[in-house]
Amino acid sequence: MKILFDFLPIALFFGMFKYAEGHKDWAAATATDWLGFMVSGGVVGPAEAPVLLATVVVIVATLLQIVWIKARGRKVDTMLWVSLGLVTVLGSATIYFHSENFIKWKPTVLYWVMGGSLLVGQLVFKKNGIKSLMGAQMTLPDAIWRTVNFSWVAFFTVMGFINLWVAFNFSTSTWVNFKLFGGMGLMLVFVLAQALWLNKYINPEDTTP
Repeated sequence: MKILFDFLPIALFFGMFKYAEGHKDWAAATATDWLGFMVSGGVVGPAEAPVLLATVVVIVATLLQIVWIKARGRKVDTMLWVSLGLVTVLGSATIYFHSENFIKWKPTVLYWVMGGSLLVGQLVFKKNGIKSLMGAQMTLPDAIWRTVNFSWVAFFTVMGFINLWVAFNFSTSTWVNFKLFGGMGLMLVFVLAQALWLNKYINPEDTTP
């Protein structure tokens, strides 16, 4: 359930972009009416309107995620705050300059921030971020925990480069498709592969329900 909650802003971004892409005249008129005061020149064209409207949706959705978590008395994950900051800064630049290039950098920066935090935590502070998250569910040798942690660092690093490759070598529509289905699919494959690899190190009595 949590992963669906985490991917909700991306799904809403995808939905708004696809709808606006299929109704470009409506999208241009709506973006000009609602965002004209925020964009350079005051007018949004049909070509850039879909990504601008989708960007507004993802900013609002991410903010509402935080409001929902705070309203339930729960702690907001640091990465969600980072995601809100990135999507607000890069999204605002996308809206003002009506250019999708800024928002296309957001997944890459977020991937690299997550990977960098795991790397710095391991090398500098001697704290294994993945073990902190999963240690209560399974018992593994410290060497394996380090390998798992570094594997996530590598995964996030590679995902950042893949996002840039798709973003700036294919159409915006293709990038939007990849952002939802490609990103989620690659993460699912990675998690399943890692689970299969870890299975040989886990004894049933070492795990908790």
